[in-house]
Parts: sequence; structure tokens; C-alpha cells
Amino acid sequence: MGNNRWWLRISGLFGVLGGLILFAGDMLFYFNGNSTDLVGNMSQASDFRIKASAVTALLASWCYVLGLPHLNFAFGPAKPVIRKGIVLGFGSIFIAYGVIHGAFVAIATSAKLATAHQLDVAQSIVLAREANDVLRAFVYPIFGVVSLFFIAQVWKRKTLYPRWILIFYPLTTLILFELVISKLLSGAAWTMVMGGHFNLILVLFFAASTVVLWGEEAEHL
Repeated sequence: MGNNRWWLRISGLFGVLGGLILFAGDMLFYFNGNSTDLVGNMSQASDFRIKASAVTALLASWCYVLGLPHLNFAFGPAKPVIRKGIVLGFGSIFIAYGVIHGAFVAIATSAKLATAHQLDVAQSIVLAREANDVLRAFVYPIFGVVSLFFIAQVWKRKTLYPRWILIFYPLTTLILFELVISKLLSGAAWTMVMGGHFNLILVLFFAASTVVLWGEEAEHL
């Protein structure tokens, strides 16, 4: 029992770690204290930064997947089919995070080559960006379905989560970042937050989830 409790706690922290690693990967692509042009910043990134960012995609995907037992435990009171479906859905999304970030290497290298050879950057990255958008198109419907079931189960108190966890649910924080925070920030702060907000929403969620379930594990195992 003690080992299971330890693993479930560590599982949640793996989710936090995955978000922080891939946030670092975003910054390797995007961060430039003098510019908020994310594509332009990628075109100026060094070869080392692009390669290192690609590695973070792999490491973060592993960490995100290791966070799945945490969610499985949280949905223990739900019907098995719902619990398994949510875990499978989140697993698909977490793997996609790494794949999509890895595919950004094509955008970064295309932008870098365009700058080096004085080509139009926007035109040079069109194909790489379209390929990236195709990958994203597979994820959005999964995220939508998972969100419906997640929110409904939490609201009906069919999980170990309190209702307030929905404040930290990725859909809620994504809307907050896109519609509110993005308008309040500028300069380097905007580049850091909005350049990495897709991973920051998972850092916030896993951090809140870990705090909530830390004591619940002793009670339900």
C-alpha cells in the first residue's frame, strides 16, 4: 500500500515535470528578450537550441505518460468505461504534445534556412506549418470529448476531485491565457507565457491535481 501511495504521488509530479520540460523546449524555440515575433525568433535560434528543443519533446512525452496513473486514480469512483476512456484520451493528447512539438523542428529549421538565404520566411514555413496543423486537427476533437466527460464527472462528484479543480482544468486555463492573459502581457513576458502556455496549462493542472490527491491517496488505497 505504501509503495502504491508513493507511486501515485510521484505520478502527479511527473506530469508537472513533463510540462516544465516542454515549456523549456518552447523557450529554446521562441525566447528572445527583444522580440515577440515567435517565428522570427525561431529563425534566429542556434542549431543547439533547435536540437535541444527536439529532445525535450521526447522527455516530456515520457513524463506526461507517467502522469496517467494519477488521473486513473482520480477517476476511480467513476464507471470503468468512463475512467478508461478519459485516461486513454489524456494519454493520446499527451503523446500528441510531444509529436507536435517535435514537428515544430521543421518550422524552426525552415525559418532558419530562409533567413540564412534571404528568402521569405512566411512562405518558407508554409508546408511545415500546414503539416503541424494536420497533426493538431487529430487532437482537438479528442480534447473536446475528454473535456465534456471530465467536467461532467467532476461536477457530478463521480471522482476524487472537488469541483474547484475545474478552475485548473486545461480548457479553463487555455481560455484564460488566450482571452485574458495574452492581452495583459507584452515584451519578454508575453513571449515566455504565450510561447509556452500550452504546457503551462498542464503544469497548473497537474500541480493542482497533485495537491488535491496527496491526502486522498491515504484514504482510498
